[in-house]
Amino acid sequence: MVERLTVIFFIILCLLLGSYLILAPWDILFGSWASNYILIFLTDLIGIPEVQRAVTSTWFRGGVTGLGLFNVLVAIREIIKFRESVEMLERGN
Repeated sequence: MVERLTVIFFIILCLLLGSYLILAPWDILFGSWASNYILIFLTDLIGIPEVQRAVTSTWFRGGVTGLGLFNVLVAIREIIKFRESVEMLERGN
């Protein structure tokens, strides 16, 4: 039973993290990606404004979205291979 719950929680985690990483760089709902106060503070503290420009670029946003898609694909794979994952955890491999 613990093995099944472990796989289920892993699937839920991958789906939630993936959906957040897909939506966060592009959606205003999570706050403006370019006006991240922690990012602005750290780049001013370090003195490297190029980091802020790199993180707010569309290339970086696309990379974060790609990581989100990867998480969703991992969740889909785990849903398809649910029995195999549970059996592997039960055997201890």
